[in-house]
Amino acid sequence: MRAFRIAYDGRPFYGFQRQLDVPTVEDALLDALETLDVLDPNADPGRGVRPIPPGYAAAGRTDAGVSALAQTVAFEAPEWLTPRALNGELPESIHAWAHADVPKSADTNDGAGASGDFHATHDAIRRRYVYQLYAPDANPELASEALGRIAGEHDFAALTTDDSGTVRTLATEFERAEPYLVLGVSAGGFPRHLVRRIASLVRIVATGERPPSFVDAVLDGSSDPVTDGVPTAAAEPLVLADVAYPDLEFVVDETAATDARAALAERSVRAATRARTIEQVSEGIASGGERSHEGEEQVE
Repeated sequence: MRAFRIAYDGRPFYGFQRQLDVPTVEDALLDALETLDVLDPNADPGRGVRPIPPGYAAAGRTDAGVSALAQTVAFEAPEWLTPRALNGELPESIHAWAHADVPKSADTNDGAGASGDFHATHDAIRRRYVYQLYAPDANPELASEALGRIAGEHDFAALTTDDSGTVRTLATEFERAEPYLVLGVSAGGFPRHLVRRIASLVRIVATGERPPSFVDAVLDGSSDPVTDGVPTAAAEPLVLADVAYPDLEFVVDETAATDARAALAERSVRAATRARTIEQVSEGIASGGERSHEGEEQVE
């Protein structure tokens, strides 16, 4: 079994997990594997569900618009299937850049060992997300204090739509990169929307809308985050930055990684250009359109 590190720009997709009638990262991966003839020909996944490779699983499900640096998928792969080979069939928004061969277990009857009991979802011991929170008016010290109150073991039921699995132990990290607050959150697993709700909670405290004690009130249930203005933050600034496994050593495919960086850098330039274009339109509206006529010659 082989595990692949997958990076992607999540903006064009309706999340990672495959769905009917909308583009997803997983569908793009399975399209590539189908073209490479790696899907299990004997699989019968059921009506309306496409076949997958033997042993296939992914580290997690990212929401629509969420990007990834280290999404991890693992399955029984032929020896020739490298990140470069996989990238040859993937769109420019998705790139495999490293791989790890799953160690064979020593407890099989034939003594040869097998890796079929590895599961990319269940065997992950830590996941790390990073959120780029646009907050030019934020106080970094207040942001750091808010994250400090969030760190540790808590019941995060108030910050997720999940009904179970809400008690988690989180590690947090913080960096100020004007005009952003870069929020890092790590745990064994995450309830739905938790990191995006945390981003909203940090913003509210860091901008002075609420005192740091508001974090404690939300966590202990004495404040309702819905009625008290803690929405689910936007998905696009969120990145699945790392997934850790105790027995995997990933090897970077330098050619695949170089190509991935170049392709994603080009997408970044296009995104920045689109942002500047929208900014110009907004500035034009603010000035009543006067700037759009600057420098024009009078024509009779």
